[in-house]
Amino acid sequence: MGIVAGLDSAPDFTRIVVCDTDTGAVLRQGYAPHPVDGDGAGRPSDVDPQAWLLSLGEAAGGGLLEGVQAIGVSAQQNGLVPLDAQGATVRPAMVGGDKRAQVAAADLIDALGGREAWAQAVGSVPQAAQPVTKLRWLSKTEPEAARRTAMLLQAHDWLVWQLLGRPVRRTTDRGGASATGYWSAATGAYRQDLVELALGHQAGLPDVLGPSEAAGTTPEGLLISAGTGETMAAAFGLGIGLGDAVVSLGASGSVMAVHPEALADSSGMITSLADATGMHLPVVTTLNAVRALRGAAELLGVPDLEGLSELAMKSTPGSHGLVLLPYLEGERTPNLPHTAGTLAGLRRESMKPEHLARAAFEGMLCGLADALDVLRGRGVDVRRIFLLGQAAELPAVQAVAPALFGAQVVVPQPADYAALGAARQAAWALGVSQGTLDPRTPPRWQGPVAQVLEPGDDLAVGQAVRQQYVSVREQTHPGAFRA
Repeated sequence: MGIVAGLDSAPDFTRIVVCDTDTGAVLRQGYAPHPVDGDGAGRPSDVDPQAWLLSLGEAAGGGLLEGVQAIGVSAQQNGLVPLDAQGATVRPAMVGGDKRAQVAAADLIDALGGREAWAQAVGSVPQAAQPVTKLRWLSKTEPEAARRTAMLLQAHDWLVWQLLGRPVRRTTDRGGASATGYWSAATGAYRQDLVELALGHQAGLPDVLGPSEAAGTTPEGLLISAGTGETMAAAFGLGIGLGDAVVSLGASGSVMAVHPEALADSSGMITSLADATGMHLPVVTTLNAVRALRGAAELLGVPDLEGLSELAMKSTPGSHGLVLLPYLEGERTPNLPHTAGTLAGLRRESMKPEHLARAAFEGMLCGLADALDVLRGRGVDVRRIFLLGQAAELPAVQAVAPALFGAQVVVPQPADYAALGAARQAAWALGVSQGTLDPRTPPRWQGPVAQVLEPGDDLAVGQAVRQQYVSVREQTHPGAFRA
C-alpha cells in the first residue's frame, strides 16, 4: 500500500522509523541527539522546544521521509509547553520529573480535598512530573509567565502543531491528555476547574482526537496522525492487548496493563491513563528497580550488573533465607515515602555474596510483583507479561521473573517501540482516511521478535519465594497495602 513514518521525540534524542504500512517492517531509520544549550548550564527540566524541531530535522535528513504518506508523533510525557495568545512559548518547556514542583503537588492535593478527590476527578493523584503540578509551580514561582499563559500543550501536541504549519486548531490524543492531571480518562473530558485551580485562570486546551483520527494534513499533503505519549506509543508498538502487562525495568520500575475501563484508586498507587487504541492503561510505579541491583553490585564490589547476575545464579531460590525489601529511595508502591530498605534473614550460612546478589534480584522482582498485584486486585487480567529494559536480558532476571510473576514472560528484542507505535498509528489514520481500515481496528502488524519464558515447574518454588518476601514486608511495614 505504501510507507509511513513514526518519530519518537524522547528526552535526549529523536528517532524516526519508516515502515511498510501493511506489515510494519522497518525500511529505514534516522536518529539525532537533541542539541544542548551553548554552555550546558541550563536546567535539565527547562528545554527550548525548538531543540526538538532541530533534532527532528537532523534525524530526517538525507531524504529519509521520501515517499512517506503519513507521520505519527510520539514524545516524552509530562512536558508542559505554555503558549501566549499569539502562540509563542511563554517560557522554556518544563519536562521530566521536575523536583521543583514537589511542594506544588502537595498544595494541589490539599486544595482539592485530598488524594481520593483527585483519583475520582481525573484518575491520578498529582505528582511533581505532571503538567497540572507544573502549572501550580508556575503560578506560584513565575506569576508573570503564568498570567501570559493562554494555551497549554504537551510535547507531542506542540510537534504535531509545528508539522502542520501552526494552524488555529491545536490537537492532542486521549493518551497524552490522560497524563496531564486535568483530563479524565473515565469521562473523556477536561476539568477546566483544575486548570484554574493550578494556574489561577483558565487556559485554552487542545482538542482530544480519537485513536484513528488525523490531526490534519501538511501543505505538501502529508497526513499527520493524532500522536501520543511515549508510554502509549510503546504499548501500541509492542501490540499489547487485553490480558497483557508490561513491566519496565529502569532505575525505578513500572507496571502497566490494558484494561477496558478507567480505574480510580484513592491510594494513588494506580495512575489511570488512556492508551492509543481506545482502551485504558492503568500504571503502577515503583521507585526502586535497577537502582537496587546497582546498590547491591557496589556493596559487593561487583563491576557491573552482568557480574551481579552471574553471582546470583550461584545461589538458589529464596537466597538461603535472605530477603531484601528494596526501598532504597523510599517507596511509592506501597506508599512509604520516608522508609529505607531492609535486609532480613541474616544467618551465618546466608552471609555469602551470592545469596545477597540473589536477594537483590528477588527483592526487585517481588516489589514489581506487588505492583502487579495492585492491578490484579482491581480486576485487571494479566496472563502475559512483556519485560522491558536492559536488565530484562540478565540471566538472573529471566530465571526468577516467570515464577515470581506467575505468568508467561515475554522479553522482546530491543527496538524503537515508541517510534514503531507512532508509525502504526500513522498507518491506521492513513487507512481510515483512504477507507481501507476500520476506525475501531488498528492495522495488524507483525509482533516483536521475542524470547518467551514460562513458569513451568518452578511456579511453586517462585510462589514460596514470594511468600517469604511478603511475610518480611508485612512484619516490617504492617498493613502497607491496605487502602
